[in-house]
Amino acid sequence: MPDPFPCHGDSPDAPSRAPYLVTPSDSTDLPVIPKGLYIGTGGDVTLRGMNAAGDVTYRNLPDASYINVRAQYVRATGTTATDIIAEA
Repeated sequence: MPDPFPCHGDSPDAPSRAPYLVTPSDSTDLPVIPKGLYIGTGGDVTLRGMNAAGDVTYRNLPDASYINVRAQYVRATGTTATDIIAEA
């Protein structure tokens, strides 16, 4: 299928071109730094931003919410939310 926007470059605020399912891990970083994270089923998400020195926990996220963060890791420990999709 042809892309009707071939001259428009990718940017952090552009729509996702390659979303992927996130499997939280305490030791493995995300395969691609995403533009943000979609949370399908709410809860807590513990992550580390791409330039951060430590982890943070986004608490009590509702279903179908979005975290506008460029995460390097989504940790298994501390993450209770599920159905997480990275917007890459």
